[in-house]
Amino acid sequence: LISNGTTSVSQQCHRDTRIAHVVFPILYSILFLAGILLNILALWAFFQIQNTSSFIVYLKNTLVSDLIMTLMVPLKILTDSDLGLWQLRAFVCRFSAVIFYETMYISIVLLGLISLDRFLKIIRPFGKFWLHNVTSAKIMSAFVWFFFFGLSLPNMILSNREATPLSVRKCASLKNHLGLKWHEAVNYICQVVFWTVLILILLFYTIIAKKIYDSYKKSKTKVCQIKQRAKSKVFIVVAVFFICFVPFHFARVPYTLSQTGKSIDCNKQNQLFIAKESTLWLATANICMDPLIYIFLCRQFVEKAFCIKLHRSKSAIQENQTIALDTGIST
Repeated sequence: LISNGTTSVSQQCHRDTRIAHVVFPILYSILFLAGILLNILALWAFFQIQNTSSFIVYLKNTLVSDLIMTLMVPLKILTDSDLGLWQLRAFVCRFSAVIFYETMYISIVLLGLISLDRFLKIIRPFGKFWLHNVTSAKIMSAFVWFFFFGLSLPNMILSNREATPLSVRKCASLKNHLGLKWHEAVNYICQVVFWTVLILILLFYTIIAKKIYDSYKKSKTKVCQIKQRAKSKVFIVVAVFFICFVPFHFARVPYTLSQTGKSIDCNKQNQLFIAKESTLWLATANICMDPLIYIFLCRQFVEKAFCIKLHRSKSAIQENQTIALDTGIST
């Protein structure tokens, strides 16, 4: 959606092709194999689970986004390793790279909605919010998909300049003047989306942490191990978000400035490229990390995916009621 992972630095600056064309394609191949297996398992499990809560709706939409992103990875591997034809690179520039970034930002927003859903469950565990309604969750999810599709479509349509073996080396060369302006605008919009979600998640989980700590102080007679277990489940979403998406957006700002601003030292350009590509790999690793959220937070998923029946002990149930927390293996 935003840019192509193969975007090159200045042609006068030599880049270590072993890293760009060998190391990263191998790393992405590992991600693809793990991602396709995990997400097919998740698809099989969620196919058996009905939409009984807003939480399930958000998890299913996250799975769809991850599956689409996973299917874009082989095309990135081929183009990054220079194994594909130049026509394939043109297709990646115009379509698959756009879809790749589109699904990344859909996943970012969905993780924000999951965080909001868990946050409301904690501060008002027995309360009813319209956001917890299944229909509302479907509407919110549909809005997210249509919003990013609306941003992505012009990036595809406006990449209408003639593709040649030389022009496809830089995806921006395929965009017309309006396409470049739209591309720049979308960059800013998606940056705003990410930082907004990041701030909200930090706010949500700061309050969640305080809630857990206060509950811990009030429940001195309860088993500490259960408390720690509850904490780890609560924070799995924010852990996935920070591991996958935060490094990429911190590395991307100086990299983008190096591409659009004044010329900088060649060695510095290569360092920024490696940082951007490494953190983009981490962002792509989201396709393997999201199943951890399903396992830690969705009881029904664990039962369907691993064909087991989970039984919560009375002490665990009593603990959840005491700290007013619906964030164990739940829906």
